[in-house]
Amino acid sequence: MDTQSSPASPPTQPSLPWRIASSMLMGFVGHNSRLFMFIANQTEVHGLEGFLRTLDRRENPAWRRRGLITVSNHTCVLDDPLIWAVLPFSYQIDPRNHRWGLAAHDICFTNKLFSFLLSLGQTLPTHRLAHSPLGGIFQPTMTEAVRLMSRQPFTTPYSSQTSASPVEYSLPSPDITDPFSSPTTTYTYSTDGIDSFPAPSAYKNRQHSWIHIFPEGRVHQHPLKTMRYFKWGIARLILEPEECPDIVPMWIEGSDQIMHESRRWPRFLPRINKRCGIWFGDNVGGDGSAIFNELRRKWRNLVEEDQKKEGRSFAMGVLSDGLKYGKEAVELREECTRQIREAVLAVRRRRGLPEEDPKAGLVETWREEGGKPSGKMKDESWVGEV
Repeated sequence: MDTQSSPASPPTQPSLPWRIASSMLMGFVGHNSRLFMFIANQTEVHGLEGFLRTLDRRENPAWRRRGLITVSNHTCVLDDPLIWAVLPFSYQIDPRNHRWGLAAHDICFTNKLFSFLLSLGQTLPTHRLAHSPLGGIFQPTMTEAVRLMSRQPFTTPYSSQTSASPVEYSLPSPDITDPFSSPTTTYTYSTDGIDSFPAPSAYKNRQHSWIHIFPEGRVHQHPLKTMRYFKWGIARLILEPEECPDIVPMWIEGSDQIMHESRRWPRFLPRINKRCGIWFGDNVGGDGSAIFNELRRKWRNLVEEDQKKEGRSFAMGVLSDGLKYGKEAVELREECTRQIREAVLAVRRRRGLPEEDPKAGLVETWREEGGKPSGKMKDESWVGEV
């Protein structure tokens, strides 16, 4: 059976022109980010050697047994791609072994050109709950992210052109597919039942991918270098894949001075001559993680109980209402997210910063900000859009 056209056996990888374009774009952005971070600014890096060894073990998709999550604080709208300037060029031009990220649908995916470039740059469109009722941790892009962290075959196989409606080819539309593929090898998904974006998890060489997450969900610049509370989406990426992913916490400093939220004209230009730092922590996931594997064991028990109750199983990344909103499921996601935040705080401590106020990690603390979505807050921090 032809693997390029069978829904049960999707293609191994995107088209060759798409792969070349993706490699060129990511290499171009990575190279210029490196020049900016190490020539226009002063950047120190810690723990990179260990992280590169992790990437080396994942170089061939066939070798991978699990996904990879990197997670960090978020201090600047340019954190991604600037933080990946630390990677050697040979890593930057290999999309198979580079990060996938999430970006705001209403800001970044506003027309076909932006969608095309961001898709080549391995970025998935995400609706923000504060700006759209389509947002939240159960939106289709989160399902796609869970599948990227997993291995095929999925319970429900992919089929070509899986978006809810035909692709809109007008330039103002954000719809995008791999334009170099034939209709029988174009695999897409929809974020709202109308639009259409490439579904990278359909390809076998995207299995057990690497995803970077900023769980704060927005830029946060505090004079004491503290973090906001973490949102629960990252818990889905840890609990739901068939294997516990490797998890590498990171700490970022200095990029807030490159694009501070209080900057004046010209706001669109990043500042130079700033001191930046990037710290990579140790892997806290995988088989050696007692904490996350125990949480995953409890999650699997919940899934088995839910399947018996529902009388059926769901596709990878698809959840019943009980697994979305049930008390035990919610508590597991809360605890998983808390443990991830603790892992990032451990890197922060290693960097030498003092302990933050324990209240900083509570959502109740940040409700005191009121309805103000961005700008200067009561605690002297600055908050910006992602």
